[in-house]
Amino acid sequence: MNNKYIFKSQRLGFRNWKDSDTENLFALNSDKDIMEFFPYLPSLEQTKDFIERMTTQFENNGFCYFAVDELETEEFIGFIGIAEQTFEADFTPCVDIGWRLDKKYWNKGYASEGAKRCLEFAFNDIKLESIKAVAPKINLKSRKVMEKIGMKYAKDFKHPALKDDKRLENCVLYEINKEDF
Repeated sequence: MNNKYIFKSQRLGFRNWKDSDTENLFALNSDKDIMEFFPYLPSLEQTKDFIERMTTQFENNGFCYFAVDELETEEFIGFIGIAEQTFEADFTPCVDIGWRLDKKYWNKGYASEGAKRCLEFAFNDIKLESIKAVAPKINLKSRKVMEKIGMKYAKDFKHPALKDDKRLENCVLYEINKEDF
């Protein structure tokens, strides 16, 4: 059972995805509050595609947006991790950090704890030099997590995947380098 997790933080276990995560992630993806800063609620098929993409990234790179369990209960709470981003921008391709957690785990420090642990993994185990983070400018919750984990604001930009969404297209880029961690 101890090898279930790729790595752990104080309260969280980070692991690769399994088929049984699909329904749980789909439930998160279907919650309007959780998905407030996304242009649409992903379908079940899109959720399966996401898990497949993450599994492939893990197989190819040794990292992805990891499925995350609360260690005490072993309950799936969402994802936190690092992933390749290749959308059209002057800072891509890059590796970014991201998270999506079940609402009942909000405001407990899980996103910050998990993201810090993922940065440790990225810099110490994977030997990456720089990690980026992107969020719609209006997503103050994610921006606060980015700042809590030591990331610095780099610039504003218009996200090409959100160009038809006036509410979300204006995004911010944050970054952190290995030597500043």
